[in-house]
Amino acid sequence: MPYVNIRVAGSLDKKQKDEICRGVTEVIAKVAGKPKGSILIFIDEIAPENISSGGELLSERR
Repeated sequence: MPYVNIRVAGSLDKKQKDEICRGVTEVIAKVAGKPKGSILIFIDEIAPENISSGGELLSERR
């Protein structure tokens, strides 16, 4: 059973999540030959103040 963990800074709306999940599922099913029903996708929405790049919080870059 394949699983995918997608982490994003900030949040996505329901439509965006749906499109991402459908697209990722299609690719994994096609490339890995796995049944769509066996593919699990987890989306973690991380607050930008909890992510740093180059020593700077992403929340400070906006």
